[in-house]
Amino acid sequence: MIKLTTVAILGAVLFLSFSTKKEAIRLTASTDNLPDYYTVKSSQELLAQGKINYPILGKGYLGFKEAVAFKESGGDYSVINQFGYLGKYQFGSGTLKLVGVYDSVGFLNSPAMQEAAFYANASRNKWILRREIKNYVGKKVNQVHITESGILAAAHLAGPGNVKKFLRSQGKNSFSDAFGSSISFYMKKFAGYDTSFVKPDRKAKVDLKQLDVDFTAYIN
Repeated sequence: MIKLTTVAILGAVLFLSFSTKKEAIRLTASTDNLPDYYTVKSSQELLAQGKINYPILGKGYLGFKEAVAFKESGGDYSVINQFGYLGKYQFGSGTLKLVGVYDSVGFLNSPAMQEAAFYANASRNKWILRREIKNYVGKKVNQVHITESGILAAAHLAGPGNVKKFLRSQGKNSFSDAFGSSISFYMKKFAGYDTSFVKPDRKAKVDLKQLDVDFTAYIN
């Protein structure tokens, strides 16, 4: 209980302490800002056995992205899965290129770059799915209550095009990844977060000049 309370307080402090994208990336790209037991570098067995505390970081942007990260990698910036997906948020190389990152080694070695990529991808997806967010949030599709955060999480899993197909087909045209995770599962699991901090941007890219680190060699 003490650990969970500590994390909840920490999450509130972190969330309230940033007001811009740049500040959010800086604050959350360092493991120094999260408890030691949260940055998970253990096996999937331990995760499955429930031996690792799930972080309680509120229902804002910080809570949203850390919940997605915990599902994707257990919060591990350095992981590469068997299909070649990279880092804390398990990005594919194609998606990274869309947000301006071309060097996978540099990406894996930079928590700041990974945080910036997550924000840029969410921002880009929010612009692509702006009509779906307007038309479907608050409704049910195939027994799934649709929220903005659920849409953004599903887009992170399956891409915005597949989310459009899911919504417009009333859930009949769905997608599941190699592990069996589906659009509807992500929409349910990550429903109800406040993702208003993410601003829609058709041209969202990782701006490495804002990260106070020289990563210019890693972008085109």
